[in-house]
Amino acid sequence: MKSETKLYVYGSSVICASCVGAPSSKETEEWLRAAVGRKFANQPFEVEYVDIFDPEQVSPNVQALARKIVDEDYMYPVIVVDDEIIAEGNPRLKDIYKVMTDRGYEPTM
Repeated sequence: MKSETKLYVYGSSVICASCVGAPSSKETEEWLRAAVGRKFANQPFEVEYVDIFDPEQVSPNVQALARKIVDEDYMYPVIVVDDEIIAEGNPRLKDIYKVMTDRGYEPTM
């Protein structure tokens, strides 16, 4: 593994208009943490939720990306790794697992 991967889940407590019927951003964060934890058991990673309308508690580059998501009307949640958007709207686990294996994580199941 190259280094501990940190997945950011950018979203809001308000579900975006295009995502009605989909899980909330916070639910996606919890689901993602559990799914990645099962797939890559006993390997360190983090999942952090960022409220795009209140990103004051995070670093300036995370705040800038939160503003970009709002300004450019991304569908959220938006999943980001290493400042790269890897999923928008309802994320696919297959894509996220690929990002993890590309970073040296070994699937345990």
